[in-house]
Parts: sequence; structure tokens; C-alpha cells
Amino acid sequence: MNDWPQIFFSRHGETSWNLEKRYQGSLDIPLNATGQGQADACGPLLLDMLAKNDVDPSKIDWFASPLSRASETMQRMRAAFDLDLPVIKFDDRLREISFGIMEGKLHAELDKDVGVLAGKRKAGYWDYCPPKGESYQDVADRLLSFRQDLNGTCVIVAHGGVLRAMRHLIEDAPKLEMVNWPPPQGAVAHFNDGKMKLHFA
Repeated sequence: MNDWPQIFFSRHGETSWNLEKRYQGSLDIPLNATGQGQADACGPLLLDMLAKNDVDPSKIDWFASPLSRASETMQRMRAAFDLDLPVIKFDDRLREISFGIMEGKLHAELDKDVGVLAGKRKAGYWDYCPPKGESYQDVADRLLSFRQDLNGTCVIVAHGGVLRAMRHLIEDAPKLEMVNWPPPQGAVAHFNDGKMKLHFA
């Protein structure tokens, strides 16, 4: 599906739960010091990327997940811009996938039939919905709704699960690859003409 506009997407910086490999999902876990540094470094990177692509930062939309790890990442990135930028649009459809009963737990604490580590998942994991949680298809459906409100080039700061679903929708990346792909932090993904290229800070 290549009718998406040009998007500059950054996953939020690291949190203490990312470091511990603890499921956070819809829970509001703040950035740690490393994550703050990653967010700070992505600001100049984004500034350079927009300039190289002839994008005026003051003429585009800026979207973020309302969870604090994403909103703080966005604010820190925007600090690199020495001009007035449009107001950030916080959108619930950009929230991280809900892991339901898995949230707050380490993988080792979960029953074998509840959580499967990235790298060992089968393609059917795309449609797996943990108790009280969401599937990646649920996230993709959210993003298809979000797509209807995009008016052109934009910046998005959100989450790893959202980036997985977006790659599937825009690049038609295989579900098996996406459920096992580790979305990077400290990077900006540039989606254009149905393709994604990663740039690292």
C-alpha cells in the first residue's frame, strides 16, 4: 500500500524496562538517561534529514503517541530546531501495542503459551492477542484509521510495535519478518515511495 505520504518516524528512546527486557506496552514508562541522550541526538539528525529532503519543518504535521516516553522524545528532538514549529498532535492510535497480562513482566515470568520472544515467532504471531491485550493486526487497523487523517509529509514519534505495523502496511514487509524485527532506538526511519530507510544518530 504505497499511498502513504512521506513520513519521518522515530521510536522513543530507551526506558529502564527496555533495558530489562520487560514488557511495557500501554504502560507509561519514562525515558532513562540513555533514552534521553538518544532523543537529544535524533534532533539534529532529523533537522538534517528534513533539510536534505527539502521539507520545511514549520509546514508539516508533527504527531506523537501520548505516552510520556514518546512525548518526551518528541520534545527533545524538536529542541534542535531554532524556529517555531506546529503544535504536536498527540494521537491515541499511535500508542504502543497493548500486551495485556504480559505488561510489567519479564519474558522468564510468563507461561510458555503466553509470550514468545522476538526472533522465535512464527508468522501467525501477527494475529496473536494476549489476554486483555492487542494483536499486531489491531495496531495495523489503528494505523489505517490514522492514515485517513494524514495530509502530507509528517514527523511521527511512537513505538516499536507501531513501527513494525507501519513497515508492513507501507513496505508490504512480511508479517514473519516484522514480528521478529527489533525496531531500533536512536534512529529515524524515512518512509518515502513505499520504502523505508533507517538513519542512525
